[in-house]
Amino acid sequence: MATRLFLLLALLLAPAGLAHAAQPPSEWPDLFPGATRLGPIEGEPPAAAAYRDGELLGYVFSTRMVVNSRGYSGKPLDVLLGLDLEGRIVGARLLEHHEPILIVGVRPEELERFVRDHVGLRVDRPVRVVRGTPGEGEIAAVAGATVSSLVIDNAIVVAARAVAQSRGILASGGIDVGGFEPATWEALVGDGSIVVRRFSSGEVDERLSRLGGHLFPPGEPEDLFLEVAVALATPARIGRNLLGDRLYDHVMAELRPGDQLLFVAARGRWSIKGTAWRRTGAFDRLRLVQGEREFLLHADRHRRLDRLAAQGAPEWRELALFDLPRGSGFDPARPFRLQVRVDGVGPGGETVSTFLEVPYELPARYRRPAETEAAGSGLPDWREIWWERRFEVGTLVLALFVLTLVLFDQDTVARNRRWYRRIRLGFMVYTLLVLGWWAAAQLSVVNVLTFAHALMTGFDWNFVLLEPLIFVLWSYVAVALVFWGRGVYCGWLCPFGALQELVGEAAGRLGVPRPQLPFPLHEGLRTVKFVAFLAIFAVSLGDMTAALRLAEVEPFKTAVVLRFAREWPFVAYALALLALAAVIPRAFCRYLCPLGAALALPARLRQFEWLKRRFQCGRECRICEQRCPVGAIHPEGFIHPGECIHCLECQVNYRDDTLCPPLVRRRQRREAQERLRAGAGATAEEEAAS
Repeated sequence: MATRLFLLLALLLAPAGLAHAAQPPSEWPDLFPGATRLGPIEGEPPAAAAYRDGELLGYVFSTRMVVNSRGYSGKPLDVLLGLDLEGRIVGARLLEHHEPILIVGVRPEELERFVRDHVGLRVDRPVRVVRGTPGEGEIAAVAGATVSSLVIDNAIVVAARAVAQSRGILASGGIDVGGFEPATWEALVGDGSIVVRRFSSGEVDERLSRLGGHLFPPGEPEDLFLEVAVALATPARIGRNLLGDRLYDHVMAELRPGDQLLFVAARGRWSIKGTAWRRTGAFDRLRLVQGEREFLLHADRHRRLDRLAAQGAPEWRELALFDLPRGSGFDPARPFRLQVRVDGVGPGGETVSTFLEVPYELPARYRRPAETEAAGSGLPDWREIWWERRFEVGTLVLALFVLTLVLFDQDTVARNRRWYRRIRLGFMVYTLLVLGWWAAAQLSVVNVLTFAHALMTGFDWNFVLLEPLIFVLWSYVAVALVFWGRGVYCGWLCPFGALQELVGEAAGRLGVPRPQLPFPLHEGLRTVKFVAFLAIFAVSLGDMTAALRLAEVEPFKTAVVLRFAREWPFVAYALALLALAAVIPRAFCRYLCPLGAALALPARLRQFEWLKRRFQCGRECRICEQRCPVGAIHPEGFIHPGECIHCLECQVNYRDDTLCPPLVRRRQRREAQERLRAGAGATAEEEAAS
């Protein structure tokens, strides 16, 4: 508790600069083996230097102080780390987390193992979190908590790389980031760290005249038209001298490993920025050329500057910093040219343009061997995760496509009971084995709580996209609520629901009796799940941990995610529910499921009525009511939209002329008429023969 209060105080004071004088808590030295003392928490991002008899060994820091790390729940996440001068993590301890699936159901030693597995990893090499047995450069995720594992790993790696990059431990794009010595503007220009190019009005007018244009107004030939300064500001000797310590540390902490920082300054009668970029989002007067490639400079990666910190720096009309992402293909070790477009006037008043170039090559003193550069970014790229799980995603998308066809063409499916049963049972097997036990794609009321709290505390799409199957399922469920209501997920895509249905199917074939509950009792029991959901949600507003314990009314984690590999009370509870499902079909879905209750609340948002009924339903016949697997059909014949799981059983009955009384009577009349016609035809033939 004391540690958390200290960290909170440090965070609150950091903007005012007071956190830089803070002393680390007493337990921080334990994170760095061999360290005899820690210095104060200082710098940007903040970290405490670890010493042994005056020798610098590395740094100790908190992920929350460095990157304000948050968990999947949107609440604070904090890991204490030790980092040596080789960029190796030498200590890791979890201080705080509020990850839903990790608070309840996952053994503490599993979580401690996951965090501890980061010890020994180098932050300049890729780190991958995988399910199952890890290989080289990989860490095994906490079983049943892949997304939370990715989030915790993200906090560790991003914070460690931010500290390593800011302290010069980690190279950036094959160049020396950390080497620093004070230097004046004149010294930086003199050694090529900054390149300054001056263009006169006469020189520019001559360039335009070759293209049939001229400057307007022309000006004196010797007058200054434009002076441009260009530098790669990523190395500390350049960037720190230009920007000052605080601004440089702040900007570098926001960059990802491998990103570069371009400095541009200009003065004269021509603006290098213009005004169009405010509308288009791109600086159309500027472009970076390296070899055969051109890089446009965009507004979303533009940083304004008000002044320069370098001693002796002249006054500039325009100052700017541009981020160059590592993934763009820009190589800081290779020469490049900054081109400035200048517009003149042609003979007919048309615009004539030429480009002024400022060539730049990073001096050799800033270069490092390419193999020392950081590999990969700390933030898990959801696109990479989706690509790695493309087979699972593709399988799910194909299954959803098939399900959509079934739902849109349910009249055809329901006409043949045999084919309907094959489709239904086949899909239940897929949902349980593939979607559930293989991919662990089981939605839960915990997802509802997490989403609601994320909206209240700061929603981040990156975390949502880290689990592709869950994202696809929720997206499909959201659309399905409009078309078909709650039932699509509960009836077709819930692995535990599928398990209950398969158990009930097996019990039915074994002749297990299934008593029909009186409707008043059924109606009263189904309110339990709504009370459960509202209670869980209300408790989560004050105590998320207590709410997650209440959410254990769902056996999903036990029976599906962890595949019954859990403590015996949880396993016994799940098995008891399955045993109950053998007697009362989908008993948990009917009376206890808080997720079903959450989905039932917006069920009336659906805009279409797909399930057909006859006026005789509930009057002359109650077959569908008695055969509905969740008791969603009222004795009066109408279907309750908040209870229906859209299994289509009633639609098969609706079209079965051997079961549905109106159809049975119609079929019998038709057969009687055919017999009469057949009899009349036979009599006519006999009379004709006689």
